[in-house]
Amino acid sequence: MFGLGTTELIVILVIVVILFGGKKLPEIGSGIGKSIKNFKKATKEVPEAEEEKKEEIEQDKK
Repeated sequence: MFGLGTTELIVILVIVVILFGGKKLPEIGSGIGKSIKNFKKATKEVPEAEEEKKEEIEQDKK
C-alpha cells in the first residue's frame, strides 16, 4: 500500500513505544478505536436523517 516493509513497520513501532511509553499505548489505542466508532456512527446517522426529511416533505405534499 505505502511501500512499507516489515523492517520499516518495526522501526515505526519502536519509535512509538519510545515516544509514548508502554503504559500509554493502550490508552491511545482505545481513544483511536472510540474515535473510529463515533465517526462510523455519525456517517450512518446523516443518511437516516436525510431519509426522514424526504419522507416528511413527501407527506407534506400530499
